[in-house]
Amino acid sequence: MNRYDIIKRPLITEQSMDMMADNKYSFVVEKDATKPEIRKAVEEVFGVTVEKVYTMNMRGKLKRQGVHQGRRPSWKKAIVKLTDDSEPIEFFDSI
Repeated sequence: MNRYDIIKRPLITEQSMDMMADNKYSFVVEKDATKPEIRKAVEEVFGVTVEKVYTMNMRGKLKRQGVHQGRRPSWKKAIVKLTDDSEPIEFFDSI
């Protein structure tokens, strides 16, 4: 799996913006990606040093349209904590 395939997109929410003060950044990642793969991908793509990786599987929301009911697709979220001596990810500075 390519390192650019592992990280799908950054996750920008109010909570994730508050976590940036603690050197924590959130990403939507590939569902079958492991913590070591996510760590390596973030370090190579953004040029930072990762201290710890937290992952969680997010279940898709239940949606209705009239009598029909379905689910949005499930996805995986990764929160990456950088080391104290690592510089912040520049992509998030512009937000």
